[in-house]
Amino acid sequence: MSERLLFLTGHLALPRLERMVASFGEAAQEWRIHDIGVKVAALMTQEIIHRRLPRPVQADRVILPGRCRANLAVLTEDFGVAFERGPEEIADLPAYLGRGGAAPDLSRYDMQIFAEIVDASKMSVADISIKARELAGAGADVIDLGCLPDTPFHHLEETIAALKGHGLKVSVDSANVAELERAAKGGVDHLLSLDEATLSILPDNSPIIPILTPRPHGDLDSLQRAARRARARGISAILDPILDPIHFGLAASIARYVELRAREPEAEIMMGTGNLTELTDADSAGVTAAMLGICSELDIRHLLTVQVSPHTRRTLQEHDAARRLMFAARADRALPKGYSDALLQIHDRKPYAATPEEIAALARELRDANFRIDVTQDGVHIYAKGFHHVAADAMALFPHLAVEHDGAHAFYLGAELMKAEIAYKLGKRYRQDEPLNFGVATDSNEEDATRFKEMGHTMRKAGQGPAKDASDT
Repeated sequence: MSERLLFLTGHLALPRLERMVASFGEAAQEWRIHDIGVKVAALMTQEIIHRRLPRPVQADRVILPGRCRANLAVLTEDFGVAFERGPEEIADLPAYLGRGGAAPDLSRYDMQIFAEIVDASKMSVADISIKARELAGAGADVIDLGCLPDTPFHHLEETIAALKGHGLKVSVDSANVAELERAAKGGVDHLLSLDEATLSILPDNSPIIPILTPRPHGDLDSLQRAARRARARGISAILDPILDPIHFGLAASIARYVELRAREPEAEIMMGTGNLTELTDADSAGVTAAMLGICSELDIRHLLTVQVSPHTRRTLQEHDAARRLMFAARADRALPKGYSDALLQIHDRKPYAATPEEIAALARELRDANFRIDVTQDGVHIYAKGFHHVAADAMALFPHLAVEHDGAHAFYLGAELMKAEIAYKLGKRYRQDEPLNFGVATDSNEEDATRFKEMGHTMRKAGQGPAKDASDT
C-alpha cells in the first residue's frame, strides 16, 4: 500500500494541486487534497487548521503549503499525525516528494577549509582577529596567515596567540623557512608548506601538521619521499601536489592529484582552489563545484581557499555549500543534482512556478483589485480582477497600471516589476514581495515559519490587505 498523504490548500491553488497529484498516477492512489476554506493557501493559519480540518485525519502525513505559518509540532501533537511544511510552489512538489518528502541532509561534510588572509603580515593583530572571526563564521575551519616576501611579520607570534585565544585553528603560509620556524614555536596548528628538505624544522612526533609539497614543482617522487620521512618520524602530514592555473598546467596538475591518490590511497591530501577561482574571469561558484566534485571523487579532504578578487568575495561560502552538496550526493551514490540551490546563483533549475495558461486561469478567478505579479516563460505578468497584461520589458507595463498619480504605489510596482524582469531575463524564480534567491552569493535571513511577516509595501491603498502571490500550494 502506498503512503497516505493529505495536502491542505486553498481555493485558488486547488485546481493546480489536483492536476499535480493526478500526474503521479498509481503512486498517488492514497493521496488526498483538502481545501481548508481560504482563498490563498498561504493565508491558512494554525487556528484555521485546528477549526476546519476534520478529525480523525486519515493520513500518514499532512503536507502544508510552504508559506503556511503554523507550528508543526503543535499540530502533530493535536491531530496525532505528522504535519510537515512542503515547498512554497506546487511546481516543486515532484522534487520534494521524490526524496520521500524529506529535505536532503546538508549538515554533513568531511572537507576542511583553510581560509587564507593573504596580507596578514601587513595587518594589525586586531584587524586580523576581526577578519579571522568573519572567515570562521562563513565556514572556515582553519585560518591561514599569509606571509609576504620582503615584508617582516614582527607580530606573527602575537597573532597566533590571539587567534588561538579565540578558539581558532591557525596555519601559517610562508616561503621563508625562518618564519615557519617561528610559527612552529608559536604554537601554530599547520605549516604551509614544507618539503623533503625543510621538514627537518619540525621535531619528531610534532603535533603540528605540515602541508607537504613537491620539490621541484610537480615531482611526485619528491612528495612521496617527504611523506615517508614524515611518517617515519611520527609526524602527520597533508600532501599537496599543487593545482596550477589554466594554460599553466591545469590538466597536468589534476592528473597529478589522480596519480597521487593511486600512489597514496590512505594519505590526507590538500587542494588549493585559488589558482582557478582567483585567476579565471568566471563566476567562482561553478568552478568551485567542479573542483570539489573532483575532491569528493578522490577523497581530498583539505581545501585552501583565497578570496581577494572582487568576483570571488563569496568563495568561502561557495566552498562550504559545495562540500555539503558533494557529501550528500556521494552518500546517496547520486549525482550532485536536486540537493541544494546554494550554488545556483545566476540561473535556477526550475525558474517558473506556473505556466502562462495557469496564470491566465488564475487571473479570471480573481475578485479583488490587488495587483499580482508573476513570471512565466512568456514574460512578466501583472494581473488583478478584470486586468491582465504580460511583457518582457517592465517599462512596457507602466501605461496599463494607472498609477501615475499614486507615487508610493508606482514606486512599489516599479521596483517589483523590475525585479520580475531581472528574474525573467536570468531565468530565476520570482516571488512577489520576496528578494530574488541568489544562493550563497548573498546573505539570507531565516524566517520564523510559525509567524506571518510584518505588513509589507504591497497595499493598494490604506485599509486593503497585501497583494499575494497566488501560486502558493
